[in-house]
Amino acid sequence: MLLTPEYIFKNVEAITPEFLRQKGISALVLDVDNTLTGDGSQQLEEGVSAWLDTMRAAGVSLTIVSNNTAKRVRPFAERIGLAWVPLACKPLPVGLMVARRRLGVRKDQMAMVGDQIYTDRLAAGLFGIRCLYVMPRTPHDKSKGVKFKRKFEPPFIRKYYEKGGTLYE
Repeated sequence: MLLTPEYIFKNVEAITPEFLRQKGISALVLDVDNTLTGDGSQQLEEGVSAWLDTMRAAGVSLTIVSNNTAKRVRPFAERIGLAWVPLACKPLPVGLMVARRRLGVRKDQMAMVGDQIYTDRLAAGLFGIRCLYVMPRTPHDKSKGVKFKRKFEPPFIRKYYEKGGTLYE
């Protein structure tokens, strides 16, 4: 199903180069808010910074795809040295199409990393790529729209575990 996660990780730091190699993934499309940093934050935790360095050292291509505006995404992306696509229109796969062309990879070589089922997971499913779903970094969301959508996510997360899925930590 398009909404049930394929994999659930405690956070981005739990995604390893070994896991990606096993799945044939060489490029990651990254969400920002509650994936790489807290909702609305411009700060990057040391663990995420080290994870980005590990991914780069392993040869994993990285880019940001966000529904936020350039005003929000640009300073963050430039600070951490990543290319970025703003106003991605997720769950529509438009931003993922742009990212794939920029990354120069086939769909089966890339995955979306994000914390929302109704944007990140759905966009990945519609585009035909894997989604590495991460638990939100913070327990609160600033956007009323995100707060509303979060209420409908638990059944899909339960279904993942009922099918034998595990939390990668």
